[in-house]
Amino acid sequence: MKSFLIIGMSTYGQHLCKELARLDNEIMIADKDASVVESMVKYSVSAKICDCTKAEVLESFGADEFDCCFVCLGGNFTESLEICYLLKEMGAKKVIAEVNRDLETKFVLRNGADEAVYPELDAAKRMAAKESSDSVFNALALSDGYSVYETETPVKWRGETVKSLNVRAKYNINILATKNADGMKPMLSPEYRFNGTDHLIVMCHEDDIRKLFRY
Repeated sequence: MKSFLIIGMSTYGQHLCKELARLDNEIMIADKDASVVESMVKYSVSAKICDCTKAEVLESFGADEFDCCFVCLGGNFTESLEICYLLKEMGAKKVIAEVNRDLETKFVLRNGADEAVYPELDAAKRMAAKESSDSVFNALALSDGYSVYETETPVKWRGETVKSLNVRAKYNINILATKNADGMKPMLSPEYRFNGTDHLIVMCHEDDIRKLFRY
């Protein structure tokens, strides 16, 4: 179990809070809007209705005691910058900020954030990868063009083994697992023989997945 501080109950902040709670973490939330805080109280161990741009307010939270602090203010970029800076000044171990533009990422990283999350861009990349090919069923963007993909097994691989194809060297693709009706099987042996029913969970650059399925 970890402890998290979520400042700002944007749509992303609310979804994040619910998911962290589902995974049995301890969460403190804070926002200016009393109604949204009240609606999220059941997912948190502590909730504050306050202006987190004030240093004395943040000081009272004990930011350095949380495993991670999230700043999820939706479109209020100026306040996000202020809060990221203050959190780091107060010794926060890790600060992750929600952004809405690429340019904002550069600024929050320069002002205290350890990481930036761009929910709309991440969702767009995932959908674009999924819909651009009938062979790709899902995608999770990582960074610098790399993603984790769920794909069908390429026709030319079927009947071959991992060892005989030398997938990593020949295709620049790392196979993480296979997935079928019985569940997911990680860590394939070199003798695993590809078939037409299993989905593959792979990690690679987008250029390599495009070459593999030619889209």
